[in-house]
Amino acid sequence: MHAPVLVLNDAVKRETGNRVHHANIQASKAVADIIRTTLGPRSMLKMLLDASGGIVVTNDGNAILRELDLAHPAAKSMIELSRTQDEEVGDGTTSVIVLAGEMLHVAEAFIDKAFHPTVICRAYSKALEDAIAVLNKISIPIDVNDRPTMLKMVKSCIGTKFTGQFGDLIADMAIDATTTVGVDLGNGLREVDIKKYVKVEKVPGGQLEDSKVLRGVMFNKDVVAPGKMRRKIVNPRIILLDCPLEYKKGENMTNAELIREEDWGVLLKMEEEYIEKICMQILCFKPDLVITEKGLSDLAAHYLSKAGVSAIRRLRKTDNNRIAKACGATVVNRPEELQESDVGTGAGLFEVQKIGDEYFTYIVECKDPKACTVLLRGASKDLLNEVGRNLQDAMSVARNMIKNPKLVPGGGATELTVSATLKQKSSSVEGIDKWPYEAVALAFEAIPRTLAQNCGVNVIRTMTALQAKHANGENVWTGIDGNTGAITDMKERGIWDAYNVKAQTFKTAIEAACMLLRIDDVVSGIKKKQAPGSSAPAKPQVEDEKDVDSEQMIPE
Repeated sequence: MHAPVLVLNDAVKRETGNRVHHANIQASKAVADIIRTTLGPRSMLKMLLDASGGIVVTNDGNAILRELDLAHPAAKSMIELSRTQDEEVGDGTTSVIVLAGEMLHVAEAFIDKAFHPTVICRAYSKALEDAIAVLNKISIPIDVNDRPTMLKMVKSCIGTKFTGQFGDLIADMAIDATTTVGVDLGNGLREVDIKKYVKVEKVPGGQLEDSKVLRGVMFNKDVVAPGKMRRKIVNPRIILLDCPLEYKKGENMTNAELIREEDWGVLLKMEEEYIEKICMQILCFKPDLVITEKGLSDLAAHYLSKAGVSAIRRLRKTDNNRIAKACGATVVNRPEELQESDVGTGAGLFEVQKIGDEYFTYIVECKDPKACTVLLRGASKDLLNEVGRNLQDAMSVARNMIKNPKLVPGGGATELTVSATLKQKSSSVEGIDKWPYEAVALAFEAIPRTLAQNCGVNVIRTMTALQAKHANGENVWTGIDGNTGAITDMKERGIWDAYNVKAQTFKTAIEAACMLLRIDDVVSGIKKKQAPGSSAPAKPQVEDEKDVDSEQMIPE
């Protein structure tokens, strides 16, 4: 009696699972289609309206997806992919979405044929291992100290961006910034923290060509007392503090009862003496510049300016840390603990300059700066923001090269080689895994196909010619020139990709596709809001004995 019900429910369950899979795949494809046109040098720009009503014009995959507000959980998961890619390697944010979307698209046929998602995922994981093995085989090492090669590499990676038209400028700045902040950890390892120690300062006005990497730092501040303090000091002695140079207020509410008029004078005198004391503790080290993260009272400014010392107050902690790295100073918490070794003497020049209506402080010409500021100039805010995004990508690429100095061919050549190798290997894969494994090989062709589409050439003809060239695992370097759509040798054209970026793209795309395929149901944990005036929610019903054998007992 129960058997037919169970069979029926299995079918219903499978049907429900299929529906969820199809919905997830459609949502993921929709996200991939949104940014498919932003791949390659001939890519289109997107104009986005952000939450505050401003506009963003960009072709950076991550920047576009960050602004999207999508309801579907699978689509949100896809957006997270580009964020992960951006944080890990800083480039390939569009490729990873296009590739993941394609991996799910080719899986749809197997879902329809009642392949179990676990089988598809198993084949995908095997294909990923083989794809990474191909990457290792075709990658070539480079010398990070060879500047022309590094320049070529970074240029080819940002050739797809808006700033590709400005030639070497952005690539030069990216390499300068990353080599400046690189720190040797020994054992051939280098730590490059571009997030902490490279600050991009965008100042509207001037031309993009005026942008430069400073050998030191710059921030938007002026001295405390402009008339009395010097605005230009050569070879300054710098003291950095993160304590206030003013009278400390009590932690909690304090009442002082004064009976005589003189007591008020005593109280004020105590405050003044305290400030004078901490100023004298600082001045005995003969500094030329004192910078604090906290407040600085008028009285302290008076003592410092009388001694010919310039002072800057309320600086951001991150900026203070950058100054410390640039000029060799140590940020000190208490003036009484100051030592000669805490004074920064590495800076060559301290100067306050006026740009437009704003004052900017420069601490530059440092001897061996381990932090720097990139000054970007440009006609408008939108332009500066886009250049800033592109520079961030370029610096990430340069950092990847320093950490793992290996290259793979760009222009879709790597994907075509991987695809051809997987097609060959699929004949040796046994059992049911063979077909999904072969499908991964086809999915990798999405990148060169999209490049061809964005160039406006005949896609079918181009792809057929490329597949023929790669058929036997030969012509590893043959790919598409993103500007003309011609089939060319990537080695000759100098179109490269960083090994790190490619490996991360493949891993993220395939693993994400596997994760989405393994979802067989979407369960909402959000309580529906009850309409006003409606009756109270019905109480949960207790089943009688007569309901026990009914079909509803078996969950769908």
